Amino acid sequence: MDQSEIKTGRPPFGILAVLMIGAFISFLNNTLLNVALPSIMADLQVETATVQWLTTGYMLVNGILIPATAFLIQKYSVRRLFLTAMLLFTVGTFVAGLAHVFPMLLAGRMLQASGSAIMMPLLMNVMLVSFPVEKRGTAMGVFGLILMAAPAIGPTLSGWIVEHYDWRMLFHFVTPIAVVVLLTGFFLLKDKKEKVDIHLDLISLVLSSIGFGGLLYGFSSAGNKGWDHPLVYLTIVIGAISLITFISRQSKLQIPMLNFKVFQYPMFALSSSITMVLNMAMFSGMLLLPIYVQTIRGITPFDAGLLMLPGALTMAVMSPITGKLFDKYGGRVLAIIGLSITVITTYLFSTLTTETSYSFLMALNTVRMLGISMVMMPVSTNGLNQLPARFYPHGTAMNNTLNQVSGAIGTALLVTVMSTRQQTHATRIAESTLNNAAGQPTAALVEMQQQVAMTAMLEGINDALFVSSLIAIVALILAFFIKRAKQDEEPLEKESAAPTRVEPKLAES
Repeated sequence: MDQSEIKTGRPPFGILAVLMIGAFISFLNNTLLNVALPSIMADLQVETATVQWLTTGYMLVNGILIPATAFLIQKYSVRRLFLTAMLLFTVGTFVAGLAHVFPMLLAGRMLQASGSAIMMPLLMNVMLVSFPVEKRGTAMGVFGLILMAAPAIGPTLSGWIVEHYDWRMLFHFVTPIAVVVLLTGFFLLKDKKEKVDIHLDLISLVLSSIGFGGLLYGFSSAGNKGWDHPLVYLTIVIGAISLITFISRQSKLQIPMLNFKVFQYPMFALSSSITMVLNMAMFSGMLLLPIYVQTIRGITPFDAGLLMLPGALTMAVMSPITGKLFDKYGGRVLAIIGLSITVITTYLFSTLTTETSYSFLMALNTVRMLGISMVMMPVSTNGLNQLPARFYPHGTAMNNTLNQVSGAIGTALLVTVMSTRQQTHATRIAESTLNNAAGQPTAALVEMQQQVAMTAMLEGINDALFVSSLIAIVALILAFFIKRAKQDEEPLEKESAAPTRVEPKLAES
């Protein structure tokens, strides 16, 4: 359908349903794997630095492919892109489920990532062209409800499967669902698209891959290797130079691969800044809380998943509610309230002890997720609402790419803070504790050393969470500048001489 039909016709709910189910299982598979990493390490006999490539590699593929999705969405039909993405994801899931050596598992994971990288920007773009601005918040809320259900049930389901079955069952469980979704899309999706005469600039693709890939790899590796490792700072420097060159080239191309002019729209630029900062803060809970719960408190993976479940369910349930509130009140009030809750709860997380109760952790995490749910989707939607329709593919691709980069930066920063402060606390505690332990039996000294290490780790986690609360305050300050965005309908004379962007014509069978 074209833009005029979107505002008067019925949205393509059948197509949206197929796309959402596809996105749901790709999200679900990603959250399923996190809890299984220790089992994979033991079974395939790999170290922590190696097994993390299942996550880092996934992020790298996303960072490389997502910027190219703006071009792909303009060039190809929804049907073609969806079937390609689902086929890649399905083959990857099948290969990973059969893996008995780590390289085969990593290859399957990379194929999964290549499918997922296309899926999310494609779905977001269809959502934007299918609903008018005044109804978009509610639509995005329902979209959020479906996608938030994946991280809600993922860790708990994964913990149960890993405790009762082989970790490969995580992939065997998803494979038949992926096949059904692929076949459903093949028969149901019948969208039409007029031929668009645009071509991919290969130099831009190479620069984008090196730029975003280098930044993602560098920041992702900093937590393990340290900032002074050549592989870390060299990849970050090379990535930054390539990214600057990429941005410069896009401004000179008649049809850029990824159009950075989206940042000329103030609400989009502001929303991108807020979500990047919040992403950095949000990763503290996702990364540090499981370490605290399982390493320091000794809670099983299944119980750790149960602890996170109410928070994830709260995000899922709140998504359509915040969508309706956004349509009625705008993003500013929701963002201010949500970020205030996020700042307070993140600060309270920075006061953890070895005696903090399980129920308190669950309640605090649930309230924190409530705050985050009031920010992410409303702020992103408000920013996208200001863009002209021809910028939708670029806006969604840009948001997804920046989420990947900010997540990697946030993870690297918080791990660095935790590690550095852990060493400082270990030295301080050891000086005051072990110096007074002269004459103690060897077994007692070993126990005291273990206690010092655990206490130092706990203090390091608390310090990192405190830094995370400071980062969230930055997002809160930015939220006061949010205004309700209205779509900027550019006059035709402002368009370049490039071929006109033709919106996909979507039709349900």
